[in-house]
Amino acid sequence: MIQIGDITLDLSDPATLWPLLAGAAILGLILWLLVTSASRTRRSMEVVEHLARGQERLAERMQATSDGQAQANLQIMQTMEVRLSEVQTAMAERMHEAASRQSQNLAALQERLNEQLHVNALKQGNALSDLQERMNEQMAQNALKQAQVLAQLNERIDKTLAGSSEKTTESLAKLQERLATIDKAQTNIEKLSSDVLGLQDILSNKQRRGMFGEIQLNDIVANALPSDSYAFQTTLSNGKRADCIILLPNPPGPIVIDAKFPLEAYEALMVAEGQEAQRKALRDLAAAVRVHIKAIASKYILEGETADGALMFLPSEAIYAELHARLPEVVREGFDNRVWIVSPTTCMATLNTMRAVMKDARMREQAGEIRKALKNLHRDVEIIEERAGKLETHLRQAGDDVSGILTATARAGKRAERLDNFDFEELAPESGDTAGIVNLPRR
Repeated sequence: MIQIGDITLDLSDPATLWPLLAGAAILGLILWLLVTSASRTRRSMEVVEHLARGQERLAERMQATSDGQAQANLQIMQTMEVRLSEVQTAMAERMHEAASRQSQNLAALQERLNEQLHVNALKQGNALSDLQERMNEQMAQNALKQAQVLAQLNERIDKTLAGSSEKTTESLAKLQERLATIDKAQTNIEKLSSDVLGLQDILSNKQRRGMFGEIQLNDIVANALPSDSYAFQTTLSNGKRADCIILLPNPPGPIVIDAKFPLEAYEALMVAEGQEAQRKALRDLAAAVRVHIKAIASKYILEGETADGALMFLPSEAIYAELHARLPEVVREGFDNRVWIVSPTTCMATLNTMRAVMKDARMREQAGEIRKALKNLHRDVEIIEERAGKLETHLRQAGDDVSGILTATARAGKRAERLDNFDFEELAPESGDTAGIVNLPRR
C-alpha cells in the first residue's frame, strides 16, 4: 500500500499495478530519448569544432599558396620575355622550313587525293553491284508477297462463294417456309371467309344480332373500367333489365348503356338505288333509331335511381358515322331525350372519362386518409432531415479528427526522420591536402 496525499495505491491490485508499470515504462523511454539526444548533440558539437579548426588551417595554407604563386608569376614573366626573342628568331627559321615542307606536303596530298579518287570509283562500282543485287532480292520478295496475297485473295473468294452458296440455300429454305406460311394464311383466309358467312348468319337474326352487340359492349366495358364499377343484365325497379349499368357516384349516379343494332334499315340504305329509294331508306333508318331512343328514355332513365340520361351503344362505326353525317336531327333528338348515341370508339372514350370521374370521387372520399398520410410523410421527412444534420455534424467532426491525426503523424514522421539522419556523412577532400579534415565513422 502506498499513500500519496488523499490517494491510496494498492500494488497488489493488477488494475493499479499495470498503469503504474506502463507509466514507468513511458517515463523510462522518455529519459532514454533525452539521454540519446544529449549524446548526439555533444557529438555534433565536437564535429563542428573539428570542422572549424580544419577550415582555419585551410585558410592559412591558401594564403601561403597565394603569396608563393605571385612570386612564381613574376619570375615566369621575366623568363618569358627573355625566351620570347629567342622564339621569334626560331619561328622565322621554322616558318621557312614549314613553307618548304608545306609545298612537299601539298604534292604528297595531291597524289593521295588521286589515289583516293581511284579507290572511291572502285567502291562506287562495288556499291552499284551490291545495290543491283539488293534490288533483285527485293523484287523477288515482292513477287513472293504478291503471290501470297493472290493466294489469300483466291481463298477469300472461294470462302465468299461458299458463303454465298450457303446464303442462297438458306434463302431458298426461308422462301419455302414463307410459301408454307402463305399456304397457311390462305387456309386462315378461307376459314375467315366461313367465319364471315357465319357472322352474316348471326347478323341476319335479330336476337343473335342483339347478343352480338351485348358481347361487344361487355368486352369494351370490361377493358375500360374496374370490375366493381359496372354490372351486366341488372334489373331495375320498373322491372326492365339493362344490358349494362355503370355505377357512377352521385351526381350523376348510375347510368345505363343499352346495345341497339338497326342493321336491316342500314343495309337497305346501302343497297338503295336512286334518290327516292335512298330517301325512303334514310327515313326508315331514322325511324328505327327514334324508336330505340324513345324506348331507352322511357325504360332506363328513372328519377332517384339512375342518372338523368342514358347511352345507346351502336356496335357499328359505319352506322354511327352515317347518323352523324346524314341524320344529324336524329342525333339532336337523342340529346333532347337525354339519350347519347355512342359507337365502339366513342364508347371507349366515354368510359375512360367515367373512369376519371370515379377515380376523382374515390380520391375525395379518401382525402382524409391522404391528408393523414401526407402529415406522417412530412413528419418522416423532418426526422430524416434532423438525422441527416446530426450525421453531417458527426462526419465533419470525424474529418477534423482525421485531419489532426494526419498532421500529427506527418509531424512525428518528420521528427523521426531528423533523428534518424542526425549523423553526418563522410566528407571527401577537395584537393590532395587532407589536413584538418575530420573523417567520422558511418553508423
